[in-house]
Amino acid sequence: MNILVTGANGQLGNEIRIVAKDSHDAYIYTDVVEVEGVETTLLDITSLDAVRKMVQENDVKCIINCAAYTNVDKAETDEVFCELLNAKAVENLAVAMKEVDGLLVHVSTDYVFGGDPYNTPCKEDQKGTPTGVYGKTKLQGEQNILASGCYHIIIRTAWLYSEFGKNFVKTMLNLTATKPQLKVVFDQVGTPTYAYDLAAAIYEIVSNRKFDGNDGVYHYSNEGVCSWFDFTKMIAEYAGNTDCDIQPCHSDEFPSPVKRPSYSVLDKTKIKETFSVKVPYWTTSLKVCLERMNVKQ
Repeated sequence: MNILVTGANGQLGNEIRIVAKDSHDAYIYTDVVEVEGVETTLLDITSLDAVRKMVQENDVKCIINCAAYTNVDKAETDEVFCELLNAKAVENLAVAMKEVDGLLVHVSTDYVFGGDPYNTPCKEDQKGTPTGVYGKTKLQGEQNILASGCYHIIIRTAWLYSEFGKNFVKTMLNLTATKPQLKVVFDQVGTPTYAYDLAAAIYEIVSNRKFDGNDGVYHYSNEGVCSWFDFTKMIAEYAGNTDCDIQPCHSDEFPSPVKRPSYSVLDKTKIKETFSVKVPYWTTSLKVCLERMNVKQ
């Protein structure tokens, strides 16, 4: 099967490259920019014609969409482009797969929740109540997939990090190594997700054809629960950055144009039972990521 990966030079896309390197399927890695030394086919997914042409010329039967507008704060003043990439482009991919009876694997986010108070892990059928442009456009993308009628697997994830690109782990590694003191919010709770683990789950579902008869919405993050403060403490501890005094603080000490979900733990029962996916504990995966980054432990 020929599989198209969008956003292939981002965090998740790069991890897909790793987990699929020995696949019997043919993977085509696309993005809007090229990276030196990395095989990339240029593709603008905001153009339906461009997507259709790529799918038809390469006999693509599956798209794994790793592309997204993810700058949560900037999205508030960049709504048009955010909606174009997170909603309209997703619709283009869905339409292209519908036309060839293919599968769209789409990565969504815990930010589709957050508007209503809750304190139990979010299930797939929980009503979406996004609080900002990013979450609203990601939810709109999901709705566009459903409206298209294409065969789909939507996977919501949270707190994604990896050894690639910019992310919370890399930022905290730098700050805890260079700052004598650091304040980190403790009133936002969720689960860190190592992008490699998510990529491995997607790869297993696709390569083993476990999607037959199991289309729908799923949740995936690593196991466990923590706050951003707890996450930072473990990053610093594993990296040996013990000189930094890390203190908990409230979210309102760091004003933001977006109200972030205060509790965004995802219930992963469905994806584990349906696809027999094994989910590592978040601290275990954090250690693996830091090892791959050659960070002292």
